[in-house]
Amino acid sequence: MQKQDFYSSLVKQAQSLIAGERNVIANMANISALLFTSLEDINWAGFYFVDSPHELVLGPFQGNPACIRIPMGKGVCGTAAESQQTQLVEDVHAFAGHIACDAASNSEIVIPVFKDQKVFAVLDIDSPSLARFDEQDKAGLESLVKAFEETL
Repeated sequence: MQKQDFYSSLVKQAQSLIAGERNVIANMANISALLFTSLEDINWAGFYFVDSPHELVLGPFQGNPACIRIPMGKGVCGTAAESQQTQLVEDVHAFAGHIACDAASNSEIVIPVFKDQKVFAVLDIDSPSLARFDEQDKAGLESLVKAFEETL
């Protein structure tokens, strides 16, 4: 299966899981589980909420225990939230200010989640492999986040 087809199917699965459900925690939990069980070569998938203008706080996730609070603008998650742009990082150890919540993670993608035109949360996915994520992953995961945003 080609990546584009895989992500199209994944978005449909996510939409089916969250259809009619308005509880954001429940939807984030199901999306995290779907990603963790569907994506190959990842070791963490989950969300961080914007908790204040200065900080993100851990939300629903799948994987090892994680950092609970991340300062805005720090690490890959804080950078994605502050810049309001997806961060695709081939080597987290080369990312200035990287926060190592799990030493086994080597690459990462973080997609901002918007509500009322403001960053509400970020979707964070980590991999133990270098350069695990590419532009097709970025496009597919951004499509999934757009589907989730429609429930907010």
